[in-house]
Amino acid sequence: VRVEESGGGLVQPGGSLTLSCSISGPSSDSYTIGWFRQVPGQEREGILCIAGDRRTYAIDSVKDRFTISRDNAKNIVTLQMTNLRPEDTATYFCAAGGAAFSAIAGMWSVGQTSYGMDYWGKGALVSVSS
Repeated sequence: VRVEESGGGLVQPGGSLTLSCSISGPSSDSYTIGWFRQVPGQEREGILCIAGDRRTYAIDSVKDRFTISRDNAKNIVTLQMTNLRPEDTATYFCAAGGAAFSAIAGMWSVGQTSYGMDYWGKGALVSVSS
């Protein structure tokens, strides 16, 4: 399974940006896909994930501004980000995991957001600045 991010770039505070994660490989539509972000010098943070059946989980700090969706026919998972803030500046990664979504979401709820993720993209840089 391969995953690849696209759509990063520079956006002004208050603006919106959409990232895409392309997934390829056998049974790719059954994998849970997670979006993560990492600021240099800080730990990687899981922010949203989506199951193959489109159940979702989001951490509290982004759930009012970020939305995750997937198109299994096109093997794409989209991260829509609105009302962006300078502190959202980071490299954003997507990852695919074969573990049960209920287990992944359960671990995310206690801060273990890398749990169950098997395949990682190289990341896309998002900069929020005026």
